[in-house]
Amino acid sequence: MMMILWLVIALAVLGLAVAGAVWLVRSRTSTPSRSELPGRPDPAQEELRQQYAAGKIGREEYLQRKIDLEQ
Repeated sequence: MMMILWLVIALAVLGLAVAGAVWLVRSRTSTPSRSELPGRPDPAQEELRQQYAAGKIGREEYLQRKIDLEQ
């Protein structure tokens, strides 16, 4: 009976170790979302900034569109 108990405990520990290793590998290799990438602005927001800088849209329209894109 004791051997069965030790076997169950050993299997549980091994299972937890494998699950932990899988979680660690997935968390290290997952690709971040676009918002998490530094230096890579959203193309729509970049286009909006360019239109505002070129004077094609006014400040109020720029701010409203910016709010709309961030939602």
